[in-house]
Amino acid sequence: MTSTGTPAKALAARGLRLVLVTLCYNVAEAIVALWAGEAAGSIALVGFGLDSVIETAASGMLVWRLTREGSGRNPETADRAEGLARRFVGWTFLALAAYVVVQSVRSLARGAAAEESVVGMLLAMLSLAVMPLLAWRKWRVAEAMGSAALMAEAKETLACSYLSLCLLAGLALNALLGWWWADPVGAALMVPWLVREGIETTSEADASAG
Repeated sequence: MTSTGTPAKALAARGLRLVLVTLCYNVAEAIVALWAGEAAGSIALVGFGLDSVIETAASGMLVWRLTREGSGRNPETADRAEGLARRFVGWTFLALAAYVVVQSVRSLARGAAAEESVVGMLLAMLSLAVMPLLAWRKWRVAEAMGSAALMAEAKETLACSYLSLCLLAGLALNALLGWWWADPVGAALMVPWLVREGIETTSEADASAG
């Protein structure tokens, strides 16, 4: 039993369902964003789609970790899965930060505007409605389980919410005011947070393993 009185296997099953929903949503989001981005010639939308691919990889790793917990295997196996999953999610934070930096610099250097895209704006608004709710629910399960890996993945879902806001703001400001630079600047503001979370998550995973 956990501190909440809920059996660990039940919490793992709840977390697994939430991560699977996130994974399925990110797959659909990646397909739509990459298609719409290519159609509109929008770097912002393509970047948003690639971010979804990275998050899909992180969610896939959490599925593996939670199935180890829910299978009833010994605590050592669950702890090992927790450490590997936590380290992997930390590296995806850093990969996402690197991608945002490269794309933001390229966009600013080229003076590339985030193209108007109705599909992109609708997708960003949908993500703003879905992702914070998923992040909050995963956060609660992670706290109850004591799973730092699931907590880190919940933070990554929040990062997706921020990227959705940046994408929507960039598309809207460019369409309404001609502020082509709004999208790359907004995305770049997230980089320090991503780097900090990535370093902390991987360092804590390494410390726990040691």
